Amino acid sequence: MAQYCKLLGRRIEVQYRAGDIFLPATGTLVADSGKSIFLEEHFEQRGQVKSFRWEIPYPFIIRLEESVTPPANPRDAAQSELGKALSETRKAPLKNRPEEA
Repeated sequence: MAQYCKLLGRRIEVQYRAGDIFLPATGTLVADSGKSIFLEEHFEQRGQVKSFRWEIPYPFIIRLEESVTPPANPRDAAQSELGKALSETRKAPLKNRPEEA
């Protein structure tokens, strides 16, 4: 029986075991097979929005809870960083500027 089916479609935070280390993951719970959960995350790479999906088996889950942080829209984040960078730039005076006629 699927243990986490009530969280389907919601953004979750998971801490899971991979070998001898614990790893955090945040994403949207898109499937629960009864043996594993499947998370999906969207990101922007070279101007294109892509998605990444991974499987975490039940025995490897250490902690799972609903995330309180909203998902970041990859395009909005890139636009806000660009706007911030442009606002911080200043015009530098040219040292050897030719005289205008």
